[in-house]
Formats: sequence, C-alpha cells, structure tokens
Amino acid sequence: MTDTGEQGRTDEQGRAEPPLAGDEMSTLVGFLDYHRGTLAWKTAGLDAAGLAATTGATDMTLGGILKHLALVEDDWFGCCLLGRPPAAVWAGVDWDADRDWDWHSAAEDSPEELRALWTATVDQSRRDLAAAAANGGLDQLAARAWDDGRAPSLRWILVHLIEEYARHNGHADLLRQAVDGQTGE
Repeated sequence: MTDTGEQGRTDEQGRAEPPLAGDEMSTLVGFLDYHRGTLAWKTAGLDAAGLAATTGATDMTLGGILKHLALVEDDWFGCCLLGRPPAAVWAGVDWDADRDWDWHSAAEDSPEELRALWTATVDQSRRDLAAAAANGGLDQLAARAWDDGRAPSLRWILVHLIEEYARHNGHADLLRQAVDGQTGE
C-alpha cells in the first residue's frame, strides 16, 4: 500500500483505494475508480491474443469487456445523464443487426485501440461526472428519461456503474487466469 497524500492510498496494483470516511460522492466515485483500476490491471500487458482469449463455454473476452465498458461509460454519463449523442465510435453501429456489437467487434481492434478507447471514454466520463456534480450533485436527474418517463439520479447511475464494473471484473478474473495464470482479487 502506498500513501498518495490527499488523494488517498494506492494498492500494489496501482488502484486508488476508496476513502474510508469520505462523503457520499467521494465514496461512490472512489469505488467506481477502484473498479476501473481493477479492469486496467486485469487487461494490462496483454497482446491481441490475450485480449481475444476465451474460456469455457463463453465467447466473452477481455478486449470485449474493455470495449463494452467504454460503451457503458459513454451511454450512462454522456448520453443518459447529460443528454449528449453517442460518441462517434458508437454512432454508426447497427445495433439491431448485432446487439452485442461492442463485444464482437473488439476482436477487430488492436490492444492499443481498445485501451485508448476505454481510457478516453473514462476520462470523458470523469469530466461529465464533475460537471454533473457541480450542477446538481447526486440528486440530479438524468437528461434522458426511460420509456416510462422516469429518470435515474446521478447517485443511481454511479451505483449502477459500480455494479457493472464489479460484475465484469469477476469475468476478467477468470479470463486473465485462463490467459496466463495471473490471479488476485
């Protein structure tokens, strides 16, 4: 464990530890960043074959997880919360033809492209989150309502993103172990 001063501590894998006694916003964002760090750790150093490897009966890959979570970040923070159109990478996709395009198309992308897409999207999400936090905080409702007229709050979106990352980080654990035997959390 390394002390990084005001920003808290980082663990052996470079993940920022969530604050132990922070306010609600810093705790939620801290856990989301911790899970983002876990995905970065689980996919670090892998080449195209490693990011495309599957295990068991699934066609899920680490590269697919990176691309899927980039889509999730853009959709929830940019499109849903702020009402922005999808980023260019998603705009031309025929989702009716392939609902899992983000997962399937990752095999066509290089490791550098996948990491750059995910990193750029996370960076944009952090800017979107900061803007939303300054403009209404955790109670702010999303600009894009659901079909039934309800809209989730920023609090709900943050908890959902934490859940989404936690679930896929479990998948990443299994996939990474199948690739090169690396285990841990």
